[in-house]
Amino acid sequence: MNMKKVVAFKVLLVLALTATITSCKKSSSSKNTSRATGWQINSREGGFQYNTDFKEQETSPGLVFIEGGTFTKGRVQDDVMHDWNNTPNQQHVQSFYMDETEVTNAMYMEYLDWIKRVYPPSDENFRAIYHGALPDTLVWRNRLGYNEVMTDNYLRHPAYGEYPVVGVSWIQAVEFANWRTDRVNEYNLEQAGYLKRDAKITDVGADATFNTDTYINSPTLTYGGNEEVINPNQGRNRYARTDAEGNETNIYATRETGLITPKYRLPTETEWEYAALGLSEIRSYNLYRGRKKYPWDGQYTRNGKRKYRGDQLANFKQGKGDYGGIAGWSDDRADITNAVKSYEPNDYGLYDMAGNVAEWVADVYRPIVDDEFNDFNYYRGNVYTKNALNDDGTVKVVTPEDIVYDTLSNGKIIARNLPGEILQVPVDENETYLRTNFDKSNQVNYRDGDRRSSRYFESFNDEEGEENADALTRKMYNSPKNVVTRDSLGNIVREYDKSNNRTSLINDEVRVYKGGSWKDREYWLDPSQRRYYPQDMATDYIGFRCAMSRVGSKSQQKFKTKN
Repeated sequence: MNMKKVVAFKVLLVLALTATITSCKKSSSSKNTSRATGWQINSREGGFQYNTDFKEQETSPGLVFIEGGTFTKGRVQDDVMHDWNNTPNQQHVQSFYMDETEVTNAMYMEYLDWIKRVYPPSDENFRAIYHGALPDTLVWRNRLGYNEVMTDNYLRHPAYGEYPVVGVSWIQAVEFANWRTDRVNEYNLEQAGYLKRDAKITDVGADATFNTDTYINSPTLTYGGNEEVINPNQGRNRYARTDAEGNETNIYATRETGLITPKYRLPTETEWEYAALGLSEIRSYNLYRGRKKYPWDGQYTRNGKRKYRGDQLANFKQGKGDYGGIAGWSDDRADITNAVKSYEPNDYGLYDMAGNVAEWVADVYRPIVDDEFNDFNYYRGNVYTKNALNDDGTVKVVTPEDIVYDTLSNGKIIARNLPGEILQVPVDENETYLRTNFDKSNQVNYRDGDRRSSRYFESFNDEEGEENADALTRKMYNSPKNVVTRDSLGNIVREYDKSNNRTSLINDEVRVYKGGSWKDREYWLDPSQRRYYPQDMATDYIGFRCAMSRVGSKSQQKFKTKN
């Protein structure tokens, strides 16, 4: 090789190395450079602020990750009850999070303590808020049984602190989940420097509370607009900037920061059943196609491992007059409920997905599951709302004077909304016009088999179009309509429906509950079983646990991508 060729080769090598180094520099700094405009993101001069360091959603307190996938929902084995309300169908579930245990008495007592401090029941204006959140401890009473020790002690005594809370209606469970969302996000923002430290204890009051939706839409209205709390200026806010005129910008957290978690909520029926089956580690054909009978592997309720052989794997009623077995032998170690984590978890790390207490889920009950219309994240119960606006276009935040109280069918009074929340109103034509995916606010009755839905049944001997004195007799879901009102003195007036034309207990106010309980026989431990109960009533065998949606990737595993 002559000298000219050597020089030319060296020049080409230098150029190649320079191009490589330049490419690497661009690649390493690209996360803060817009691939749309080339502008700088998160620059000190202001402009677009975005969390470019976000990796994935952190697991919020109490939850475990459930990776989504497909499964056979419904009962494949013999339907001895002949309900035919859980026929098998293939469904796909997105990844989500779920409480590893049922909500316990101690967890619910923390909720009651917060309400009592913020909305003291000694104040006539707030008394119904606290009383409306209290579990019904009288659910333990039995006409021919002595259970007063549970009536007096089960909720509050520390001996039952880690036992699942009962006597909670579906409505109360939803309110607990909403409260939990606000408290977790309030803490996260405090830790990140967006809120004054310990304000959740020292500065909170009926007219100064934190609500997640209010903070996102109008942060200056949280804590009653207390600037000392919502703009503490503690130097820990990584997104705060100063503009050319010396004014602070980006001082409030937004969704773009990644700090605000999705809401705690009740799991859908599909999510609950998928999580209970625990299919994460076992992928055999039979289990995938819906042959799994319990949250654990196997066809029996007793442990087959040599060390624990014969031990019961769940807390349930073993037979007539037998709620736990013979003392000291063949015992499930409980006569009523048992402390959470008393039995082995399933493959997702979830405890008591069979036995102990049955659990509320989000869905409105219908005998059919319309998999012909939807087989992805199936859920019946959507009621779409939007933020109410003031005349000036700002969101309308509920004040202590704006609280609306509802009287339930059992006469109990609950608060529909709390101070600090954004008032919600139904969506209207502005959101539904020319849409193909939804056409009104309340979608509960969509394709549910009722004559008013898009699936029609025969007219029950009524000629088409014939006027009926009681239109409800023409409906498939024709439940009693008891009316509870209050007179001018505030006394409850109960009007019982004494009609002889009622044909069902199913209506829009009954919710699904899943899983067997300490009071149920083995048959109900199957995750596919489904029952229903009025959403404003409670029992001594139904509890609940919370769930949270997953944002971002389906899996927590990291997959390498090709450049």
